[in-house]
Amino acid sequence: MEQQKGLTGSTLKIIAMVTMLIDHIGASILERGVMPKAADGSVMDAGVEAMKVYNRWKAVDMACRGIGRIAFPIFCFLLVEGFLHTGNWKKYFSRLFLFSLISEVPFDLAVFKSWYDFSSQNVFFTLWIALLVLAGMKYVSEKQEWSEALQLLAQIAVAAVGMGVAHLLHTDYGAFGVLAIAELYFLRKDRKRQVLCGCVLFLWEITAPLAFLPIYHYNGKRGINVKYIFYFFYPVHLLIFGLIIKFAF
Repeated sequence: MEQQKGLTGSTLKIIAMVTMLIDHIGASILERGVMPKAADGSVMDAGVEAMKVYNRWKAVDMACRGIGRIAFPIFCFLLVEGFLHTGNWKKYFSRLFLFSLISEVPFDLAVFKSWYDFSSQNVFFTLWIALLVLAGMKYVSEKQEWSEALQLLAQIAVAAVGMGVAHLLHTDYGAFGVLAIAELYFLRKDRKRQVLCGCVLFLWEITAPLAFLPIYHYNGKRGINVKYIFYFFYPVHLLIFGLIIKFAF
């Protein structure tokens, strides 16, 4: 049997999960646990060796966060693909919304070292808001009695509303995350333009455009079924990290 060329959706999802895990090691374990402890030690000891230890951990953290920037663009792309191929986008929305609620305490614990912190919400909130935006954009694009200019303006308005909601809720990646997903959806019929514009949009995170290398080689195939692995992987690993920094540091 001839092997499919390119990368499947499940391969992209695994790449995103692994890079996200590395990112959260930096954002949680290192930045909320190891580095504050090392900083306290360097201040107390005021020694060269103590500062060297802290700087080494800081370098490791920067490497983790740099690798981790690859994850979000892939998840944005996969959300668009999921919306395009789902048989029922409302069920898709329900799953995202449910796991946004499930993930909030683990997210707060891992990122803020607190059981509850309303200053920022986890990335699932961004994803379900963006999914509503895509549904709105699709609805508008199917209004055949409207002119193309009116459809375009309406789609921009839908995206702007979604961006505003994400900003008000302080979701992870906020308005930018919704904008990125809307852009990838709008350019869905031209992979080269989609990748090029995605790279430009994510240039503010130096390593993030690297995500569009595997995205470019996506072959449109689903691959192995890892759908629910991601849904549970996100809150479970955050909960583990959160418990570690809460009680070990």
